[in-house]
Amino acid sequence: MTETSTGISQRSVAEVAKRARAASRQLAKLSEAQRNDILTSAAKALQENAERILDSNARDCRGAEAAVADGQISAAMFARLKLSPRGIDEMIAKVLDVARLPDPLGRRLATTELDENLVLCKETCPLGVIGIVFESRPDVVPQVAALALKSANAVLLKGGTEAAHTNQTLVEIWRRSLETLLSVPPEAVTLLHSRADVMDLLTLEQDVDLIIPRGSRELVDFVARNSRVAVLGHGEGICHVYVDRAADAEKAIEITFDSKVQYPAACNAAETLLVHQDIAQQFLPTAAGKLTTAGVQIRGCPKTITLLAQPGILQASDVDWATEYSDLILSVKVVSSIEEAIAHIHRYGSKHTETIVTEDEEAAKKFMEEVDAAGVFHNASTRFADGFRYGLGAELGISTSKLHARGPVGLEGLTTYKYKLFGNGQTVAEYSSGKRQFKHRHV
Repeated sequence: MTETSTGISQRSVAEVAKRARAASRQLAKLSEAQRNDILTSAAKALQENAERILDSNARDCRGAEAAVADGQISAAMFARLKLSPRGIDEMIAKVLDVARLPDPLGRRLATTELDENLVLCKETCPLGVIGIVFESRPDVVPQVAALALKSANAVLLKGGTEAAHTNQTLVEIWRRSLETLLSVPPEAVTLLHSRADVMDLLTLEQDVDLIIPRGSRELVDFVARNSRVAVLGHGEGICHVYVDRAADAEKAIEITFDSKVQYPAACNAAETLLVHQDIAQQFLPTAAGKLTTAGVQIRGCPKTITLLAQPGILQASDVDWATEYSDLILSVKVVSSIEEAIAHIHRYGSKHTETIVTEDEEAAKKFMEEVDAAGVFHNASTRFADGFRYGLGAELGISTSKLHARGPVGLEGLTTYKYKLFGNGQTVAEYSSGKRQFKHRHV
Protein backbone atom coordinates (compact mmCIF):
# COMPACT_ATOMS: atom_id res chain seq x y z
CA MET A 1 0.00 0.00 0.00
CA THR A 2 1.11 3.57 -0.55
CA GLU A 3 2.40 5.65 2.34
CA THR A 4 2.86 9.38 2.73
CA SER A 5 5.97 11.03 4.14
CA THR A 6 4.14 11.45 7.45
CA GLY A 7 3.54 7.73 7.78
CA ILE A 8 -0.07 6.87 6.92
CA SER A 9 -2.06 6.80 3.75
CA GLN A 10 -4.01 3.68 2.80
CA ARG A 11 -2.59 1.71 5.71
CA SER A 12 -5.06 1.10 8.50
CA VAL A 13 -4.43 2.78 11.84
CA ALA A 14 -4.11 -0.70 13.35
CA GLU A 15 -1.24 -1.51 10.98
CA VAL A 16 0.41 1.83 11.67
CA ALA A 17 0.17 1.16 15.41
CA LYS A 18 1.78 -2.27 14.97
CA ARG A 19 4.65 -0.64 13.07
CA ALA A 20 4.95 1.93 15.86
CA ARG A 21 5.12 -0.91 18.40
CA ALA A 22 7.94 -2.52 16.43
CA ALA A 23 9.69 0.85 16.22
CA SER A 24 9.38 1.36 19.97
CA ARG A 25 11.17 -1.94 20.56
CA GLN A 26 13.99 -0.80 18.31
CA LEU A 27 14.20 2.51 20.16
CA ALA A 28 14.45 0.68 23.49
CA LYS A 29 17.69 -0.91 22.27
CA LEU A 30 19.38 2.43 21.56
CA SER A 31 21.92 3.98 23.89
CA GLU A 32 21.37 7.37 25.47
CA ALA A 33 23.94 8.85 23.07
CA GLN A 34 22.06 7.47 20.06
CA ARG A 35 18.76 8.87 21.32
CA ASN A 36 20.38 12.26 21.89
CA ASP A 37 21.73 12.14 18.33
CA ILE A 38 18.15 11.79 17.11
CA LEU A 39 17.19 15.03 18.84
CA THR A 40 20.20 17.06 17.75
CA SER A 41 19.65 15.89 14.17
CA ALA A 42 15.98 16.88 14.35
CA ALA A 43 16.81 20.29 15.87
CA LYS A 44 19.20 20.96 12.99
CA ALA A 45 16.52 19.94 10.48
CA LEU A 46 13.99 22.29 12.10
CA GLN A 47 16.48 25.14 11.81
CA GLU A 48 17.19 24.38 8.15
CA ASN A 49 13.47 24.22 7.34
CA ALA A 50 12.31 27.23 9.38
CA GLU A 51 10.97 29.13 6.37
CA ARG A 52 9.10 26.09 5.13
CA ILE A 53 7.45 25.66 8.55
CA LEU A 54 6.43 29.33 8.64
CA ASP A 55 5.02 29.14 5.10
CA SER A 56 2.91 26.12 6.04
CA ASN A 57 1.72 27.86 9.18
CA ALA A 58 0.81 31.01 7.25
CA ARG A 59 -1.33 28.84 4.99
CA ASP A 60 -3.10 27.37 8.02
CA CYS A 61 -3.62 30.82 9.53
CA ARG A 62 -5.15 32.16 6.32
CA GLY A 63 -7.55 29.25 6.31
CA ALA A 64 -8.41 29.78 9.98
CA GLU A 65 -9.19 33.50 9.70
CA ALA A 66 -12.61 32.85 8.18
CA ALA A 67 -13.35 30.28 10.87
CA VAL A 68 -12.48 32.85 13.54
CA ALA A 69 -14.77 35.39 11.92
CA ASP A 70 -17.59 32.82 11.82
CA GLY A 71 -17.03 31.84 15.45
CA GLN A 72 -15.97 28.30 14.57
CA ILE A 73 -12.49 28.89 16.01
CA SER A 74 -11.91 30.99 19.12
CA ALA A 75 -9.40 33.80 19.28
CA ALA A 76 -7.52 31.76 21.88
CA MET A 77 -7.25 28.77 19.55
CA PHE A 78 -6.07 31.03 16.72
CA ALA A 79 -3.39 32.47 19.03
CA ARG A 80 -2.14 28.95 19.76
CA LEU A 81 -2.08 28.16 16.04
CA LYS A 82 0.09 31.04 14.88
CA LEU A 83 3.87 30.56 14.73
CA SER A 84 6.62 33.18 14.48
CA PRO A 85 10.37 33.00 13.86
CA ARG A 86 10.79 33.25 17.61
CA GLY A 87 8.39 30.33 17.99
CA ILE A 88 10.58 28.22 15.70
CA ASP A 89 13.63 29.15 17.78
CA GLU A 90 11.76 28.08 20.92
CA MET A 91 10.86 24.76 19.29
CA ILE A 92 14.52 24.11 18.54
CA ALA A 93 15.63 25.19 22.02
CA LYS A 94 13.16 22.82 23.68
CA VAL A 95 14.30 19.88 21.55
CA LEU A 96 17.93 20.57 22.50
CA ASP A 97 16.97 21.05 26.15
CA VAL A 98 15.38 17.60 26.15
CA ALA A 99 18.56 16.16 24.63
CA ARG A 100 20.56 17.60 27.53
CA LEU A 101 18.34 16.07 30.20
CA PRO A 102 19.54 12.99 32.12
CA ASP A 103 18.60 9.63 30.65
CA PRO A 104 15.20 8.65 32.08
CA LEU A 105 15.74 4.95 31.31
CA GLY A 106 17.50 2.27 33.33
CA ARG A 107 17.35 4.27 36.54
CA ARG A 108 17.34 1.95 39.53
CA LEU A 109 14.46 3.01 41.77
CA ALA A 110 14.90 0.34 44.43
CA THR A 111 17.00 -2.73 45.21
CA THR A 112 15.96 -5.44 47.63
CA GLU A 113 18.01 -8.45 48.61
CA LEU A 114 15.38 -11.13 48.98
CA ASP A 115 18.00 -13.65 50.04
CA GLU A 116 21.64 -14.35 49.40
CA ASN A 117 22.22 -14.23 45.62
CA LEU A 118 18.56 -13.39 45.06
CA VAL A 119 18.31 -9.65 44.33
CA LEU A 120 15.24 -7.75 43.10
CA CYS A 121 15.73 -4.45 41.22
CA LYS A 122 13.09 -1.94 40.16
CA GLU A 123 14.19 -0.01 37.04
CA THR A 124 12.64 2.57 34.74
CA CYS A 125 11.74 1.62 31.16
CA PRO A 126 9.70 3.10 28.27
CA LEU A 127 5.94 2.93 28.09
CA GLY A 128 6.09 1.91 24.42
CA VAL A 129 3.63 3.66 22.07
CA ILE A 130 2.04 7.01 22.89
CA GLY A 131 -0.93 8.55 21.06
CA ILE A 132 -1.28 12.34 21.21
CA VAL A 133 -4.55 13.97 20.12
CA PHE A 134 -4.27 17.75 20.14
CA GLU A 135 -5.84 20.94 18.86
CA SER A 136 -4.38 23.98 17.21
CA ARG A 137 -0.88 24.13 18.68
CA PRO A 138 1.65 22.85 16.13
CA ASP A 139 4.51 23.34 18.61
CA VAL A 140 3.15 20.18 20.26
CA VAL A 141 4.77 18.13 17.47
CA PRO A 142 8.46 18.83 18.26
CA GLN A 143 7.88 18.85 22.02
CA VAL A 144 6.13 15.49 22.00
CA ALA A 145 8.49 13.92 19.48
CA ALA A 146 11.54 15.01 21.48
CA LEU A 147 10.20 13.69 24.78
CA ALA A 148 8.97 10.45 23.23
CA LEU A 149 12.18 9.61 21.40
CA LYS A 150 14.41 10.60 24.31
CA SER A 151 12.46 8.12 26.44
CA ALA A 152 12.46 5.47 23.65
CA ASN A 153 8.73 5.68 22.95
CA ALA A 154 7.13 5.73 19.51
CA VAL A 155 4.46 8.39 19.01
CA LEU A 156 1.27 8.64 16.95
CA LEU A 157 0.16 12.25 16.47
CA LYS A 158 -3.27 13.57 15.51
CA GLY A 159 -3.57 17.34 15.31
CA GLY A 160 -6.53 19.54 14.50
CA THR A 161 -7.48 20.29 10.91
CA GLU A 162 -6.81 23.98 11.55
CA ALA A 163 -3.06 23.19 11.76
CA ALA A 164 -2.97 20.43 9.15
CA HIS A 165 -0.32 21.95 6.88
CA THR A 166 2.01 22.92 9.72
CA ASN A 167 1.72 19.54 11.40
CA GLN A 168 2.32 17.77 8.09
CA THR A 169 5.48 19.76 7.48
CA LEU A 170 6.82 19.25 11.00
CA VAL A 171 6.29 15.49 10.95
CA GLU A 172 7.86 15.23 7.48
CA ILE A 173 10.93 17.05 8.80
CA TRP A 174 11.18 14.70 11.80
CA ARG A 175 10.77 11.55 9.72
CA ARG A 176 13.33 12.62 7.13
CA SER A 177 15.70 13.42 9.95
CA LEU A 178 15.16 9.92 11.36
CA GLU A 179 15.86 8.36 7.97
CA THR A 180 19.42 9.70 8.13
CA LEU A 181 20.02 7.55 11.24
CA LEU A 182 20.00 3.92 10.16
CA SER A 183 19.29 2.60 13.65
CA VAL A 184 16.02 4.53 13.98
CA PRO A 185 12.85 3.43 12.15
CA PRO A 186 10.83 6.40 10.79
CA GLU A 187 7.67 4.69 12.11
CA ALA A 188 8.74 6.05 15.50
CA VAL A 189 6.89 9.28 14.57
CA THR A 190 3.64 9.07 12.59
CA LEU A 191 0.92 11.61 11.82
CA LEU A 192 -2.73 10.53 11.70
CA HIS A 193 -5.12 12.59 9.59
CA SER A 194 -8.81 12.10 10.27
CA ARG A 195 -11.41 11.85 13.00
CA ALA A 196 -11.93 8.25 11.91
CA ASP A 197 -8.24 7.64 12.58
CA VAL A 198 -8.73 8.89 16.14
CA MET A 199 -11.69 6.57 16.69
CA ASP A 200 -9.58 3.64 15.50
CA LEU A 201 -6.64 4.74 17.65
CA LEU A 202 -8.77 4.70 20.79
CA THR A 203 -9.54 1.00 20.32
CA LEU A 204 -5.95 -0.25 19.98
CA GLU A 205 -5.16 -1.24 23.55
CA GLN A 206 -2.87 -4.03 22.34
CA ASP A 207 -0.48 -1.73 20.50
CA VAL A 208 -0.96 1.70 22.13
CA ASP A 209 -0.03 2.19 25.77
CA LEU A 210 -1.21 5.72 26.54
CA ILE A 211 -3.38 8.42 24.94
CA ILE A 212 -2.75 12.06 25.85
CA PRO A 213 -5.42 14.53 24.68
CA ARG A 214 -4.42 18.22 24.56
CA GLY A 215 -7.07 20.80 23.83
CA SER A 216 -10.56 21.78 24.88
CA ARG A 217 -12.53 20.19 27.66
CA GLU A 218 -14.81 18.72 24.99
CA LEU A 219 -11.87 17.02 23.30
CA VAL A 220 -10.49 15.59 26.53
CA ASP A 221 -13.91 14.37 27.66
CA PHE A 222 -14.57 12.77 24.27
CA VAL A 223 -11.26 10.89 24.32
CA ALA A 224 -11.72 9.78 27.93
CA ARG A 225 -15.25 8.48 27.24
CA ASN A 226 -14.38 6.60 24.07
CA SER A 227 -10.90 5.20 24.71
CA ARG A 228 -10.07 1.61 25.55
CA VAL A 229 -6.48 2.81 26.05
CA ALA A 230 -5.37 4.53 29.26
CA VAL A 231 -5.84 8.33 29.05
CA LEU A 232 -3.75 11.04 30.69
CA GLY A 233 -4.82 14.67 30.48
CA HIS A 234 -6.75 17.55 31.94
CA GLY A 235 -10.15 18.85 30.97
CA GLU A 236 -9.83 22.46 32.08
CA GLY A 237 -7.43 24.98 33.50
CA ILE A 238 -9.51 26.97 35.97
CA CYS A 239 -6.67 28.56 37.95
CA HIS A 240 -6.97 31.01 40.85
CA VAL A 241 -4.87 33.79 42.34
CA TYR A 242 -5.70 34.35 46.00
CA VAL A 243 -4.53 37.68 47.42
CA ASP A 244 -4.33 37.20 51.17
CA ARG A 245 -4.87 39.84 53.84
CA ALA A 246 -1.08 39.89 54.42
CA ALA A 247 -0.15 40.28 50.75
CA ASP A 248 2.33 42.85 49.47
CA ALA A 249 -0.07 44.85 47.27
CA GLU A 250 2.51 45.73 44.62
CA LYS A 251 3.69 42.14 44.40
CA ALA A 252 0.08 40.95 44.19
CA ILE A 253 -0.70 43.32 41.31
CA GLU A 254 2.25 42.06 39.26
CA ILE A 255 1.47 38.40 39.93
CA THR A 256 -2.22 38.85 39.10
CA PHE A 257 -1.40 40.75 35.91
CA ASP A 258 1.13 38.17 34.73
CA SER A 259 -1.16 35.27 35.58
CA LYS A 260 -3.98 36.72 33.47
CA VAL A 261 -2.41 38.87 30.75
CA GLN A 262 0.98 37.36 29.85
CA TYR A 263 -0.71 34.66 27.73
CA PRO A 264 -4.45 34.42 28.45
CA ALA A 265 -5.01 31.54 26.02
CA ALA A 266 -2.83 29.16 28.07
CA CYS A 267 -4.38 26.58 30.39
CA ASN A 268 -2.25 27.92 33.27
CA ALA A 269 -3.57 31.47 32.96
CA ALA A 270 -5.64 32.69 35.93
CA GLU A 271 -9.41 32.75 35.44
CA THR A 272 -10.46 33.88 38.93
CA LEU A 273 -8.99 36.38 41.39
CA LEU A 274 -9.90 35.91 45.05
CA VAL A 275 -9.17 38.87 47.36
CA HIS A 276 -9.32 38.95 51.15
CA GLN A 277 -11.75 41.62 52.31
CA ASP A 278 -9.13 43.24 54.58
CA ILE A 279 -6.92 44.18 51.61
CA ALA A 280 -9.57 44.57 48.91
CA GLN A 281 -9.98 48.33 49.23
CA GLN A 282 -6.23 48.91 49.02
CA PHE A 283 -5.52 46.37 46.28
CA LEU A 284 -8.50 46.07 43.94
CA PRO A 285 -8.82 49.58 42.44
CA THR A 286 -5.17 49.69 41.37
CA ALA A 287 -5.18 46.08 40.16
CA ALA A 288 -8.44 46.55 38.25
CA GLY A 289 -7.12 49.73 36.65
CA LYS A 290 -4.04 47.97 35.34
CA LEU A 291 -6.03 44.97 34.14
CA THR A 292 -8.72 46.96 32.33
CA THR A 293 -6.07 49.14 30.68
CA ALA A 294 -4.68 45.90 29.22
CA GLY A 295 -8.11 45.03 27.86
CA VAL A 296 -9.23 42.64 30.60
CA GLN A 297 -12.97 42.45 31.20
CA ILE A 298 -13.75 42.06 34.90
CA ARG A 299 -16.73 40.07 36.14
CA GLY A 300 -17.08 40.66 39.85
CA CYS A 301 -19.08 39.60 42.86
CA PRO A 302 -21.44 42.24 44.38
CA LYS A 303 -18.72 43.38 46.84
CA THR A 304 -16.24 43.82 43.97
CA ILE A 305 -18.73 45.86 41.93
CA THR A 306 -19.52 48.11 44.90
CA LEU A 307 -15.86 48.60 45.74
CA LEU A 308 -14.73 49.42 42.21
CA ALA A 309 -17.76 51.46 41.18
CA GLN A 310 -16.53 51.47 37.58
CA PRO A 311 -18.54 51.23 34.38
CA GLY A 312 -17.95 48.05 32.43
CA ILE A 313 -17.63 45.77 35.46
CA LEU A 314 -20.10 42.93 34.96
CA GLN A 315 -21.64 40.86 37.73
CA ALA A 316 -20.21 37.33 37.90
CA SER A 317 -22.52 34.33 37.95
CA ASP A 318 -22.00 30.75 39.11
CA VAL A 319 -21.21 29.92 35.49
CA ASP A 320 -18.33 32.44 35.52
CA TRP A 321 -16.68 30.85 38.54
CA ALA A 322 -16.68 27.51 36.68
CA THR A 323 -15.52 28.85 33.29
CA GLU A 324 -12.10 28.60 31.65
CA TYR A 325 -12.18 31.78 29.56
CA SER A 326 -8.82 31.39 27.80
CA ASP A 327 -9.29 35.07 27.04
CA LEU A 328 -8.89 38.54 28.57
CA ILE A 329 -11.71 37.97 31.06
CA LEU A 330 -11.24 37.64 34.82
CA SER A 331 -13.74 36.74 37.52
CA VAL A 332 -13.13 38.55 40.83
CA LYS A 333 -14.50 37.65 44.25
CA VAL A 334 -13.93 39.25 47.66
CA VAL A 335 -13.68 36.60 50.39
CA SER A 336 -13.83 36.91 54.15
CA SER A 337 -11.05 34.43 54.99
CA ILE A 338 -8.43 32.08 53.61
CA GLU A 339 -10.82 29.23 54.46
CA GLU A 340 -13.44 30.74 52.14
CA ALA A 341 -10.82 31.10 49.40
CA ILE A 342 -9.78 27.46 49.71
CA ALA A 343 -13.41 26.32 49.75
CA HIS A 344 -14.11 28.32 46.57
CA ILE A 345 -11.09 26.75 44.85
CA HIS A 346 -12.16 23.26 45.83
CA ARG A 347 -15.68 23.89 44.53
CA TYR A 348 -14.84 25.54 41.21
CA GLY A 349 -11.18 24.75 40.48
CA SER A 350 -9.94 22.08 38.10
CA LYS A 351 -6.97 20.91 40.23
CA HIS A 352 -4.56 22.53 37.79
CA THR A 353 -2.63 25.42 39.39
CA GLU A 354 -3.43 27.73 42.32
CA THR A 355 -1.37 30.50 43.89
CA ILE A 356 -1.46 32.52 47.10
CA VAL A 357 0.10 35.96 47.44
CA THR A 358 0.99 36.65 51.07
CA GLU A 359 3.82 37.62 53.39
CA ASP A 360 2.30 35.46 56.14
CA GLU A 361 4.24 32.18 56.17
CA GLU A 362 1.55 30.39 58.19
CA ALA A 363 -1.13 31.40 55.69
CA ALA A 364 1.10 30.27 52.83
CA LYS A 365 1.74 26.94 54.52
CA LYS A 366 -1.97 26.41 55.15
CA PHE A 367 -2.86 27.19 51.53
CA MET A 368 -0.11 25.03 50.04
CA GLU A 369 -0.91 22.05 52.26
CA GLU A 370 -4.70 22.18 52.00
CA VAL A 371 -5.32 23.14 48.37
CA ASP A 372 -5.78 20.05 46.20
CA ALA A 373 -4.14 20.83 42.84
CA ALA A 374 -1.29 19.62 40.65
CA GLY A 375 0.53 22.89 41.30
CA VAL A 376 0.23 25.09 44.41
CA PHE A 377 2.37 28.25 44.43
CA HIS A 378 3.35 30.95 46.89
CA ASN A 379 4.07 34.48 45.61
CA ALA A 380 4.45 33.34 42.00
CA SER A 381 2.42 33.58 38.80
CA THR A 382 0.29 30.61 37.78
CA ARG A 383 2.04 30.83 34.39
CA PHE A 384 5.06 29.03 35.86
CA ALA A 385 3.10 25.76 35.61
CA ASP A 386 4.90 24.55 32.51
CA GLY A 387 7.24 21.68 31.70
CA PHE A 388 9.88 23.90 30.12
CA ARG A 389 9.84 26.33 33.08
CA TYR A 390 9.99 23.40 35.51
CA GLY A 391 13.20 22.23 33.83
CA LEU A 392 11.57 19.24 32.14
CA GLY A 393 12.82 20.41 28.74
CA ALA A 394 9.30 20.36 27.32
CA GLU A 395 5.96 18.81 28.19
CA LEU A 396 3.38 16.53 26.67
CA GLY A 397 0.64 18.31 28.55
CA ILE A 398 -0.53 18.91 32.09
CA SER A 399 -2.24 16.18 34.04
CA THR A 400 -4.69 16.89 36.84
CA SER A 401 -4.96 13.17 37.55
CA LYS A 402 -3.41 11.72 40.70
CA LEU A 403 -2.31 8.49 39.05
CA HIS A 404 0.89 7.86 37.06
CA ALA A 405 1.78 11.51 36.41
CA ARG A 406 0.59 14.85 37.78
CA GLY A 407 1.22 18.42 36.65
CA PRO A 408 3.42 19.07 33.60
CA VAL A 409 4.21 15.69 32.05
CA GLY A 410 7.81 15.36 30.91
CA LEU A 411 10.16 12.42 30.47
CA GLU A 412 9.24 10.80 33.78
CA GLY A 413 5.60 10.66 32.71
CA LEU A 414 6.61 8.62 29.64
CA THR A 415 8.33 5.92 31.63
CA THR A 416 7.11 3.05 33.72
CA TYR A 417 9.19 0.45 35.54
CA LYS A 418 9.90 -3.23 35.53
CA TYR A 419 11.18 -5.59 38.22
CA LYS A 420 14.37 -7.50 37.46
CA LEU A 421 15.12 -10.50 39.64
CA PHE A 422 18.68 -11.88 39.69
CA GLY A 423 18.92 -15.35 41.19
CA ASN A 424 21.18 -18.40 41.35
CA GLY A 425 18.83 -21.37 40.97
CA GLN A 426 16.49 -20.62 43.87
CA THR A 427 12.95 -22.03 43.85
CA VAL A 428 9.81 -20.97 45.71
CA ALA A 429 9.45 -24.49 47.14
CA GLU A 430 12.57 -23.94 49.26
CA TYR A 431 10.91 -20.97 50.97
CA SER A 432 7.43 -22.52 51.21
CA SER A 433 8.88 -25.56 53.00
CA GLY A 434 10.85 -23.41 55.43
CA LYS A 435 14.17 -24.67 54.14
CA ARG A 436 15.17 -21.07 53.36
CA GLN A 437 14.06 -17.74 54.79
CA PHE A 438 13.63 -14.37 53.03
CA LYS A 439 15.87 -11.53 54.21
CA HIS A 440 14.00 -8.67 52.43
CA ARG A 441 16.92 -6.35 53.01
CA HIS A 442 16.73 -2.99 51.20
CA VAL A 443 20.05 -2.17 49.58
